[in-house]
Amino acid sequence: MKRFVLVLLLVIAATSLIAAQDIKLGGVGPVTGEAATFGVSTKNGMTLAVEEWNAKGGVFGGRKVKLIFEDDKGDPAEGATVYTKLIQQDQVTAIVGTVMSKVTLAGAPIAQAAGIPMISPTSTNEKVTLVGDYIYRACFIDPFQGTVGANFAFKDLKAKKAAALFDIGNDYTKGLAENFKLTFEKLAGKNSVVAFEGHPSGATDFKAQLTKILAGKPDVLYVPDYYNDVGLIAKQARELGFKGPMVGGDGWDSPDLVKIGGTAVENGFFTNHYSSADSRAIVKEFVKKYQAKFGAEPDALAALAYDATYIMLDAIKRAGSTKGSAIRDALKVTKLDVVSGKVTFDANRNPIKAAVIIEIKGGKQVYKTTVNP
Repeated sequence: MKRFVLVLLLVIAATSLIAAQDIKLGGVGPVTGEAATFGVSTKNGMTLAVEEWNAKGGVFGGRKVKLIFEDDKGDPAEGATVYTKLIQQDQVTAIVGTVMSKVTLAGAPIAQAAGIPMISPTSTNEKVTLVGDYIYRACFIDPFQGTVGANFAFKDLKAKKAAALFDIGNDYTKGLAENFKLTFEKLAGKNSVVAFEGHPSGATDFKAQLTKILAGKPDVLYVPDYYNDVGLIAKQARELGFKGPMVGGDGWDSPDLVKIGGTAVENGFFTNHYSSADSRAIVKEFVKKYQAKFGAEPDALAALAYDATYIMLDAIKRAGSTKGSAIRDALKVTKLDVVSGKVTFDANRNPIKAAVIIEIKGGKQVYKTTVNP
């Protein structure tokens, strides 16, 4: 009898220990390298979401969340390394990451092969979720973003001719540029995109490409690069005499854009996932909490990382399990109102949600309009 009681007590103690174990959540983002401001915002958004879940009692069974965040440095090889570490060494239950499509495309196959559910906050390249059924994203995809940019340029900016300049070595920028071109030519006619120029990754002098572009006299210049390149391109385009509007994607969303580009980025517009000026209560509350903790206004990277973390933890809660397949199945039927909008997933695990247009005006980001899918 004593032995039975002892065994029972040991079982109860072991069960309690398991119930109290933290749920390990992997986080990945580039806190150093070419997109460092994106990575910092991403890490902040994840951190805030995890703290909120833990303050409310954890995910299920009293189990709190432990965020293990790794820097991918904006490099695909480094991304593959940290994904492998999180899965094999840290034994995370799920991963929220990463930011840049080229890095996510290196990490996603590793998560898929291991059966680890993953949601990218901001990787918009269409190929990302096609890696497999464990791979989700919290942002809209390049075809939608490129299409929105082209529609805005044609219908709102009244452009009849357009040109595009993009990083040829980046799947994200290529995807946006290709979809912009396809849509704009459907709207404005064949050959209405008068120049379609790629530049090598890491370039700082774009004058050769811009000279060729401006020879076609475009009404609008589409530049779907990251903020650091956009600032330099804008300055050089203005120096060469281009006075028209510039349009881009969510890669513009950084306070460093204006620091680098100055007045050259005025009359610039970009597609984004949310605006801090949105009047919804959930947005106001998020902005307030983020500013209180980090002393800065949250950008779209922060909002999407916050949302992605909520989406993943909500799925784990509904699954009531840390088993990868159970979380994957819970993600499929997500219906959640988050900061960037109401989210459900399509058959390819892409969210169905709206986009906003942000204008650079007076050195600040100003909400322009919302575009629904």
